[in-house]
Amino acid sequence: MTLPRESDRHTAWLASGDEDPLEPDLPIIDPHHHFWDHPGSRYLLGELAADTAKHRIEKTVFVECGSMFRADGPHAMKAVGETEFVQGIAAQSASGGYGPLRAAAGIVSHADLLLGAAVDEVLEAHIAASPNRFRGIRHSAAWHESDRIRKSHSAPPPHMLARPDFREGFARLASRDLTFDAWLFHTQIDELTDLARTFEDTTIILDHVGGPLGIGPFEGKHDEVFAAWRRSISEIARCPSVVVKLGGLPMPICGFGWHKRPRPPSSIELAEVLGPYYLHCITEFGPERCMFESNFPVDKASCSYTVLWNGFKRMTSAFTPSERAALFHDTAARVYRL
Repeated sequence: MTLPRESDRHTAWLASGDEDPLEPDLPIIDPHHHFWDHPGSRYLLGELAADTAKHRIEKTVFVECGSMFRADGPHAMKAVGETEFVQGIAAQSASGGYGPLRAAAGIVSHADLLLGAAVDEVLEAHIAASPNRFRGIRHSAAWHESDRIRKSHSAPPPHMLARPDFREGFARLASRDLTFDAWLFHTQIDELTDLARTFEDTTIILDHVGGPLGIGPFEGKHDEVFAAWRRSISEIARCPSVVVKLGGLPMPICGFGWHKRPRPPSSIELAEVLGPYYLHCITEFGPERCMFESNFPVDKASCSYTVLWNGFKRMTSAFTPSERAALFHDTAARVYRL
């Protein structure tokens, strides 16, 4: 498939800021990326293997993105198609044809937890589709009242995490040892804190450090957003069942505007600008409840994979070897049972 010229331009733009990898032998598990194949936009195993080539990425975790749902059958069961799709890619990676990388060693898929107890059938179907890799559910809650902020692809209702039907469905995860990935905006972190306090036996993974917004009504208000986000992060960190993924801030919705510049940011700039967010999370949660993530190819809008992980390595250069092992590998391995 030939990608459009815009994709070629973006590849050249990323290459203009290319760097050699720092500490290329540091073992890494990337606990958050996507696969999709849409007209004009493809990100499959070949693309991931090319992006990860310069760092020592040993395993990855796929997280749902609404890709390859079943075309037929009951609506609630269509999301199982994504697990079937990724299970095939994982088997392809495990064959060794793309080198030592073991992509999608863990799979996090979607299920509509608003189904309540009826979600049992969906969860069992996901497990059957990938008995050795399926690890959890993400039902995105990202919603804001502003029409200038796009809601999550799963079209969540407002205050979804507090709804009784959602919580009835959420309660079905723990007995199956399934985790819950939470994608929301910084204005919703306190709602997730309440959920975590109610369901202390379910591991919750806070994606993308809680989604601090920098667009719409939050454009140009980084200091104000950071202060509110910082308070909410400190509070949710008191919930021992919650862990956090350090990444996602290069997304355009966070408002740093790198995707609009003549050249992409360097790893030095990423470490300087994003370090306060990630380091605050590490301080509050501890390295054993934090894991760096790529969020590729979404974060590829702003920087290359090599530069992104160079930035992570720079901002933790003063950490101890055991702390860095947790942040880059061990937390993800434990949480997702890899």
